[in-house]
Amino acid sequence: MSELAISTSGLWKRYRIDQESKPRYKTLRDQVARLFPKPLHKNGHSLSAFPANGSHPEIKTVRKEKENSIWALKDVDFQVKRGEVVGVIGRNGAGKSTLLKILTRITGPTRGVIDIYGRIGSLLEVGTGFHKELTGRENVYLNGAILGMRKFEIDRKFDEIVAFSEVESFIDTPVKYYSSGMQVRLAFAVAAHLEPEILLVDEVLAVGDASFQKKCITKMEDVGRYGHTVLFVSHNMSTVTRLCERAVLLEKGQLILDGPAEQVVGEYLSANHGAASWRDWEDPAAAPGNNIVRLRTMRIKRRDGETNYTFDIREPVGVEMEFDVLTPGYSLFPYFTLVNEEDLWLFTSLDNDPEWLRKPRPVGRYRSTGWIPGNYLAEGTLLIMATMRTEEPHIIHFHERDVVAFQVVDSSNGDGARLDYPGRFPGLVRPLLNWETEFFPS
Repeated sequence: MSELAISTSGLWKRYRIDQESKPRYKTLRDQVARLFPKPLHKNGHSLSAFPANGSHPEIKTVRKEKENSIWALKDVDFQVKRGEVVGVIGRNGAGKSTLLKILTRITGPTRGVIDIYGRIGSLLEVGTGFHKELTGRENVYLNGAILGMRKFEIDRKFDEIVAFSEVESFIDTPVKYYSSGMQVRLAFAVAAHLEPEILLVDEVLAVGDASFQKKCITKMEDVGRYGHTVLFVSHNMSTVTRLCERAVLLEKGQLILDGPAEQVVGEYLSANHGAASWRDWEDPAAAPGNNIVRLRTMRIKRRDGETNYTFDIREPVGVEMEFDVLTPGYSLFPYFTLVNEEDLWLFTSLDNDPEWLRKPRPVGRYRSTGWIPGNYLAEGTLLIMATMRTEEPHIIHFHERDVVAFQVVDSSNGDGARLDYPGRFPGLVRPLLNWETEFFPS
């Protein structure tokens, strides 16, 4: 048996942007025919855009790309081993969803080959794999059959699926009457409980409420813990670092980074890819706020005033907020909240400068900086949430998540809080405390 679950080689995908939409599948027969897998190889199955005539893809002539088409994926090569939980991250339009659609055979590659070893379960969009005219119960059995499961295997999991999805009262109602939240709950329950060897999940969990999202994340942790392979696409970096030990970063259809999840997430959040250490709103009308106050700039800086993304764990970090007061007479409280990769709030700090504390501010530009001391934060990527409020009357002028980000790295020379300990250090913070030791000779 192969140690690999997924392997791609020279994967390209082109979409013609002027192509007319194909007719939608309307009958159950068409839907089932579309969803059933194509014949598999003995040890897996391959998808290839090349004819089986012995021609080599590297010497095949490629037609000149037309101006009315775009490349969603460009020469993507990567492998996923059995039992790995891998996050796929990148901006909108980077090619993440296209990659998953090719892996699930919803669409085929323009060029390249994919080898898949194992039974795939997927959740790519709300109601994926469901037939609207069938009931929830019938769709559970239909999806199980598509995965190659026998009826008694589905029977064994059925009650657990229904309980997890929280749609017990509607399980015999046609899916077309379900809300989007009900559909995604049932779809996830089916995908996660019918024992796929490979689970592909796109970021559809945002449809559910917070408690259900938490339950889904816990379930995916269990799926990975029991040795199944998971490929997880998400914009939520805290979820990626919690679920995945490894991540891949896509940008404009190309795989540009593959490595430990925290490292790849840190690169994505850096200035070149995502939330940077500097954020500026050149257009005042587009800046967060209202006719009283608007946020204009936020940045992370060193003691020397230089903007920076990566900080040694021993050095202080300055969080600078620049804002314009447009209407006089309001007592304004700027503050920031520090959030880690797992979406845990470490602390909130308000501007306590006595010059402006509880005092109305005249019109003008203000620059406030809060300093986080060295040897306080644990290593990792931290994101800043910026807020401005007035107490009397109570007004939240703006509340912006993930405005800027920075990364704390730990020293390995033995004079930090970790001393000579080489492993992953637990905890949300890592203060360097003063210790005192008394010695009593025997």
